[in-house]
Amino acid sequence: MKKSIGIVLSVILLSINYSAWAQSYAESALLFGRTQPAGSARIIGLGGTQVALGGDYSSALSNPAGLGMYNRSEFTLTPALSFYNSQATLNGSTNNESFSKFNIPGFSLVLFNMKRDQEGDFKGGTFGITFSRINDFNNSTIYSGHNTTSSIVDYFMEQANGTNTSQFDNGQYQYNTPTGLAYYNYLIGPTTLLDPPGSDSQYFTDAPVESDQREEITTTGRSNQWNFSYGANYKDILFFGGGLGITTLSYKSQKVYSEGYSSDVINNMQLSENLNVRGSGVNVTLGAIARPFNFMQLGLSFTSPTYYQLTETYDASMSTSWKNYDYWDGHQNVRLNNESASTDEVTSDYSLTTPLKLSAGIAFISKYGFISADIERTNPAKSRYSSNVTDVSFSSDNDQIKSLYKAVYNYRVGAELRYNIFRVRAGYNIQSSTFQDRNIDNKIESISGGVGVRLKKFFADFALIQRKASNYYSPYTLSDASEPVVSIKNKITTSMITFGFTF
Repeated sequence: MKKSIGIVLSVILLSINYSAWAQSYAESALLFGRTQPAGSARIIGLGGTQVALGGDYSSALSNPAGLGMYNRSEFTLTPALSFYNSQATLNGSTNNESFSKFNIPGFSLVLFNMKRDQEGDFKGGTFGITFSRINDFNNSTIYSGHNTTSSIVDYFMEQANGTNTSQFDNGQYQYNTPTGLAYYNYLIGPTTLLDPPGSDSQYFTDAPVESDQREEITTTGRSNQWNFSYGANYKDILFFGGGLGITTLSYKSQKVYSEGYSSDVINNMQLSENLNVRGSGVNVTLGAIARPFNFMQLGLSFTSPTYYQLTETYDASMSTSWKNYDYWDGHQNVRLNNESASTDEVTSDYSLTTPLKLSAGIAFISKYGFISADIERTNPAKSRYSSNVTDVSFSSDNDQIKSLYKAVYNYRVGAELRYNIFRVRAGYNIQSSTFQDRNIDNKIESISGGVGVRLKKFFADFALIQRKASNYYSPYTLSDASEPVVSIKNKITTSMITFGFTF
């Protein structure tokens, strides 16, 4: 049996990159808005500290005032290799997944447009065109375990209870949910089929509660940002600048969830879901750097909210293997064996506004190197969805965003030692937990290091960074909180090198 039903996406179950529990639109807002420090291998080796430093193409993204410290033009290219590891544990059973991916997270063209020996207080200006990867959605996770307390079918029944089977008709509420797939796979049915004329708004299942549960989750994609920025230099004391950021976003999720049963009537069920989100956004960054003393620099930058226009497509299918089971559907006996149902591919368009960022930095500089530190404030609770489509409202999602998240401060510190043409660097970065609930900790910690060499017309910098995060995930939720909870540990190790040519 094969049926096709339409579906409007209401839940994104998981993006494995540092999210917690089953993911809704509220959590996808966090995923898309919580960007990583980006830029050259020099800056990444410093833990991402860059607000007060300048003289690096990364300033176009973080604080355009830093472009004002250039005294030459340059071109850079940054290739990178990332190693991904995910460890997932369910009911004492642990699975590990690892893979690697090559990418180019940055390149730049910086044009210095005035000679430094020109008379006057204005010492020069620099225009930069840069490309930076600000978010990485790549990951692969597999978990499996034996569950004796609940089944995803319990979730389907909870979703269906309270309304008769008309809810599964074309255009009705449950026609547009995975619960509809379960109904068309005969996993749930109204209790009136068991004891006519019983309730037609309460549901039963012939599937057992106990099962072996397994899910494979693969996410791919990235957010990249083009910056067109300008920085100026006033008397080598005050630097100021601004820039326009054009962001592109690509996110794809493929999930396959299954349950295997020890039963006389059913073998297993499987739910497959595919989600693709694409779009672009725009933001503005303004900044300033002051050098009150030769050994100290102070930086301040403001990045406006990013205004995204996004398009998503979603499709799902479900299959169930029955053991030649006789099922009374209210009209006739149906012999169940291999049943299936699928959704249409549905496309929807909407807008997402991610929160602004305010950053401050300080750097202490000597001929032997420097120490720098940044602090960044952002408020994920300010993320907002909207749609121009009639009868489409994100009010409940926006309310959930406000109730889940809080304003956070993120911290970065880095140091560089200099000897002749050689550089050695180290850094640390922590992105604080964004949840109001202190029992949910989604902080991201990074440690990095790097080396570099500076020649007259060429430079090269190498960096190694490792990011770690722990979180929890449930494939479904139940009113009695008996859903399975998967503990997930993610680790991404990236090596990158920036080649630069000055002219």
